[in-house]
Parts: sequence; structure tokens; C-alpha cells
Amino acid sequence: MKNTEELLTAVLAGELGPRPAGLVATSVFWIHHGTRLAGGDTTYLNQYVLVRLGGSFGGCAFEAGEVDPSLCRDASGAPLDSLLREAPRPLRIAALDAYLCEVDPHREAGAEPVVLPAGTPEVRARARDAAIAGLLDTGPGARVGLIGVVNPLVAAIRERGGTPLLCDFNLRTTQWGDRVTDDMHEVLDTAEAVIATGMTLSNGTFDTVLARCRERDVPLVVYAQTGSAVARAFLGAGVTALSAEPFPFSQFSAEPTTLYRYRAADGA
Repeated sequence: MKNTEELLTAVLAGELGPRPAGLVATSVFWIHHGTRLAGGDTTYLNQYVLVRLGGSFGGCAFEAGEVDPSLCRDASGAPLDSLLREAPRPLRIAALDAYLCEVDPHREAGAEPVVLPAGTPEVRARARDAAIAGLLDTGPGARVGLIGVVNPLVAAIRERGGTPLLCDFNLRTTQWGDRVTDDMHEVLDTAEAVIATGMTLSNGTFDTVLARCRERDVPLVVYAQTGSAVARAFLGAGVTALSAEPFPFSQFSAEPTTLYRYRAADGA
């Protein structure tokens, strides 16, 4: 598959599992979440729309004001194919993620489970971002593009000897004063490896990131709460590694939770 539209077309045609026309989105719900980690000066404000399909959840973050919570009333109980065809993009991605998680749950897909420890948000964020950075296969001093900036992941890249090149639509500097650009091409054109958040699926930039990394033959690691199973569909086809974190996400619990690491080289 070359891009997300081809993936969506394949799902609607029943090429990857049962036709969505026969399935129902049991529950659609919306979460607004804010976090400020100790020692930082950034408050992360995130909104998610989530879809439950059978025993699985699909999730997608979105920008403030992009989706109204009232859509949950109309979308809950709707045929899945109507959400995949007609819903706003974040809800389409969440529905697609739920479908792919239900067809092939992460826990059964041959991924490496990584248990994040119980503890404070800072402890859990550091463990999560160390697991993500551990998917990088780069040497000391390598320029690592980070599209979607969180401070602990910047630190994790540096701890592995990388030089982070930072891009985010909402953040201008890190807590250490590093410059953050809002032009992802600045990063994609010069990075020796790229780490991108699943949020690129929500804002429509994932296909561009994927295509550019293919063109330059640059490793692409995706860290995904948004669309974790959607990103997995491109493993070995532009995505070289994936940290998949299905709902409920780590920031919503102080207890141990599991993320799943995939590497294309493993054939996962």
C-alpha cells in the first residue's frame, strides 16, 4: 500500500477482513487531556476521538476545535463504513484504527510487548520515550528528525547520541531552548532518520512523511497512540519500526501498561 487512501479503499472493499458495512461502531467518545511534566514549562493539551469496535478501540488525536464533542451522539452506533466514508478525518482515522486493531490485535500480532512501569507521569513518559528511541538504528551524531515534539523523547534521542531536528505545529522551543520549526520539509530533507508521531495521520501529513522517507531511503520510526494499527499497515513499506500504544494510553493510568514495538526487519 502506498498511502492511507489506498489502505482505506482496501478496507472498505473487504480486502483485509470483513466488510465494514456489516459492522457497527458500538461507542464513540471524546477526551480532552492536559499535562505538564515536572521540571518542564510546557503544558501539553491533547484532544482525542475514540471508536470502540467489538473488543478493540481506535484512537485519533486532533487539533483544538477541529471536532465537536457532539459528534459522539450521532456516531455512536453508526455503521462503521459510514464513518470511514463520511466522517471528519480524525473520526475516520479512529474508525480505521479500530477496524485494523479488531482484525489483528497488537497483542496477537507478533510485536515485542514493552511494559511501562507503574509510577508518576514523568517515570512513565521517560520509559515510553526510551522504548521509542530504542527503535532507532543510528550511530553517534546522527541527525534524527522528530516530527511531533515531546521533551522526554528529545532527551532520549540525545542519550542515544543523536542530534535532534525538531518539528511541531504548536511548539516553538523545547524546555532546553532548542528551536522547533513548523516546516517539516526542513527536517525531512536533511535528517538521517525520522521519528514521527501518529498525529501525522490526523493532520494529513503522514503520507508526505512516508513518501519522502521512501524517496531518500531514510529510516522512519512511528510512535503512535493515534492510529497505531493504521501505521502498522505500512511496516516494511516505508515504516521501518513502530511503537504502537493502543487505548487506554499510558498517560491515563499510573499502573503498568503495555506498548508494542515492531521492526520491519523482524517481519512483524
